[in-house]
Amino acid sequence: MATQMVESDRCDCDAIHEEVIAEVRKQMPDDNTLIDLADLFKVFSDSTRVKILCALQHSEMCVCDIAVLLGMTKSAVSHQLRQLRQTRLVRNRKDGKVVYYSLDDEHVGNVFAQGLSHVREN
Repeated sequence: MATQMVESDRCDCDAIHEEVIAEVRKQMPDDNTLIDLADLFKVFSDSTRVKILCALQHSEMCVCDIAVLLGMTKSAVSHQLRQLRQTRLVRNRKDGKVVYYSLDDEHVGNVFAQGLSHVREN
């Protein structure tokens, strides 16, 4: 006897749950906020930027140190840091001729830690 495969992720009904839609619609952020959020998550899609964020979780660092740590050129690291600054994930401070980078705030560390925790789940 042949077994039928049922697609459990497909909805075959036409019922619309108006009250659920209305409640969720009230809680949804505006489109511009969601676009900004999507842009933020795009920044996390690059492994080099993720490595930089991981390094900055542990210590404030200058471009030279990050370049040595990751085996990259200072120019390549600077390019990635520029993108991280534009999305307010990192900030910098100047001390003489040296520019140090760190995570912008504790939220960045929390997002990074949560993502890392999620991918490490079994």
